[in-house]
Amino acid sequence: MELNWQDEFVRAWRDRARQGRLPHAVLLAGPPGVGKRSAAIWIACQSLHIDDCAALPTHPAEPPDHPDLRWVSPVDDKKTIGIEQVRDLVSDLSLTAYAGSGKVAIIEPANVMTINAANSLLKTLEEPPGDALLVLIADRVGRLPATIFSRCQRINIGLPSHADAMAWLNRLHPGGAWADALRVAGGAPIAAIAALDDLETSSTMARDFNALGRGEGSAVEIAARWAKLDPGFVLNWLAQQVKLAAIARSAGRDSAVGVAIDDSVLRRMDTRNLFCYLDIINRLRGQPAGSYNVQLTMEGLLIDWVSGLKDCDPDGSIDGMNLMLAGR
Repeated sequence: MELNWQDEFVRAWRDRARQGRLPHAVLLAGPPGVGKRSAAIWIACQSLHIDDCAALPTHPAEPPDHPDLRWVSPVDDKKTIGIEQVRDLVSDLSLTAYAGSGKVAIIEPANVMTINAANSLLKTLEEPPGDALLVLIADRVGRLPATIFSRCQRINIGLPSHADAMAWLNRLHPGGAWADALRVAGGAPIAAIAALDDLETSSTMARDFNALGRGEGSAVEIAARWAKLDPGFVLNWLAQQVKLAAIARSAGRDSAVGVAIDDSVLRRMDTRNLFCYLDIINRLRGQPAGSYNVQLTMEGLLIDWVSGLKDCDPDGSIDGMNLMLAGR
């Protein structure tokens, strides 16, 4: 199904193509669930002159079977893209294209490349061989080395309006609880598809989080329940909620669309501390799986929330991060 909110991106790309100003290295950035992978596949189809290329990027994102397209992602159960993967890619790009329309390499997610892998890619990003095009996809551009960032043309894939997102989801599956799913997903339609299955869990977590914010319940008991969930899901939910809350507070509001945190709880939190808390959650999200004690981490984060984030230090950490490090 076509992602109609990407029509502006498509028009801009076609304009560049007509003017002969297409970049040789692109960074597709934006929040999870807006269709960056679909956009990358559409770019590949255009660059390789694939006949059945759709007018707009589509979902689900299915890479075409083409000999001149390479897709580089973490292999097996690894969480990173290693130097050998990048070296193999660089070597492959130096070979002659099979179909004569150049080559396209998609690296996804680019922000999980190791430092050595990223360094191995620098020369190729600056001077790709032949008609090669490199497309990097990143949900979190802040984790990309500046040397990579500066060698790519950044294209932001943004969120659609709430009305457009709801219309698209209702065409995809009429009658779904899309309003709630879209709220949980932060307005990202594709992320809302997965969020639909997690609505009950998200609702329970919101009740727990608000109870602790009001000084009710036990952080240790709630952490024990949360530790049984997927850590990535929990940290992503926390990051989304705290980000929306911090933005609302910085704008002088005590509530915002998508924030499951009660107004009375949010009013207790200092804006600076909310951003500090978000930074710590994001650092945890960047830790490899198994590198920290999940139970201790959840306890630390929730204890800090109970305290109103009073001990948050932007130059250091709060108890949650210290507990995480102690449990490694």
